[in-house]
Amino acid sequence: MVKRIRYFIFLKDVFIIAIGAFGGPSAHLAMLLKKMVKERAYLTEEELIELNALCQILPGPTSTQTITAIGFRIGGPLLAYLTLMVWLIPAFCIMTTVGLLMSHFDEVDKSVEFTKFIQPMAVGFVAYAAYTISAKIVKTYEAGAIMIISAILSFMLKSPYVFPVLLLGSGALTAIKFNEHPKEPHKKLKVDWSNFVLWAVVFLVIAVVGHFTKILPIRLLENFYRNGSLIFGGGQVLIPLLYTEFVEFKHYLSSEEFLTGFAAVQAVPGPVFSFTAYIGALSMREYGIFGEIIGSILASVGIFLPGTLFIFFVIKFWDQLKKYRIVRASLEGINAASSGMVIAATFLLFQPLEPDFINMAMIISTFLVLMFTKIPPPFIILVGLIAGFLLT
Repeated sequence: MVKRIRYFIFLKDVFIIAIGAFGGPSAHLAMLLKKMVKERAYLTEEELIELNALCQILPGPTSTQTITAIGFRIGGPLLAYLTLMVWLIPAFCIMTTVGLLMSHFDEVDKSVEFTKFIQPMAVGFVAYAAYTISAKIVKTYEAGAIMIISAILSFMLKSPYVFPVLLLGSGALTAIKFNEHPKEPHKKLKVDWSNFVLWAVVFLVIAVVGHFTKILPIRLLENFYRNGSLIFGGGQVLIPLLYTEFVEFKHYLSSEEFLTGFAAVQAVPGPVFSFTAYIGALSMREYGIFGEIIGSILASVGIFLPGTLFIFFVIKFWDQLKKYRIVRASLEGINAASSGMVIAATFLLFQPLEPDFINMAMIISTFLVLMFTKIPPPFIILVGLIAGFLLT
């Protein structure tokens, strides 16, 4: 009974984060840090950063994998799947609705001017995460140097494939100090390959079935499952791939419809990958409303399932793996590089903004509110949306 109550409270916390999670993976990490670590102590800062770094190495949506992994650590596979559902449902419902509206109305208002304060607030969230994480994680000169180099390279190169290379390379740099770590008793590493095998079987089956049957729903599932299996770097990388495949190559959507959906997803809390629900709905419009909803579900399942199976595969032996001295030593570099990436994200998010008084004030005030108060992040975001609506 106690466990059930704890799990219910955890899922409620996930829902609160989901409805206020604007600003992309780095801002989501700041919210997880505040809610899951500072307020609830479900895990430590080090554990959160390790999980987030691990998810950045794997293909798939980083925020979704991280929060799913937290659910797995607390309550196993069942709670992890429930966590995934609660995290996705708000964004999924909103983007599916936008897709339905687009297919039944000639024109939808594209204005998202009322969200004009959300981006500077997101920068404040990320800046807070960067400060908090670096203060906790960086304890040696080597780690500080790795953090700075990681921040510079992440900012300058802006390639998703830089992230796993930086994380693995930084881990290798500090792994050479493994002799400084005490030995811990550990059993022989046992790897459960079931989730990896399941991912591969699903990949092959839907690819073969889709190729030979040409059934649109199956092909949609295969398209999104393939993208979800191969994407590193989050939604900003997924967007151009989706545009090329569904607009330029397959012509399921017009360029205007795609850009309208992309504008809408900027104003929606939760993962940017929820954009796929919109594309899935419009891709199935010839089948009516029921078909559109099916398309939205298939697209969402296809894009999120691979990353979930990957994190389920790795998380089962991650704690065993950390007992090896060389792995523990490598975590210093991995965590420092991850901190540098959050710092880089602060500046990358700031770049598109006008450096005017209002934006700077929103960034600084958001940072200070997070630093010195216990106001929940969703409430902070709500205030920003209301202010934007009133001033538009």
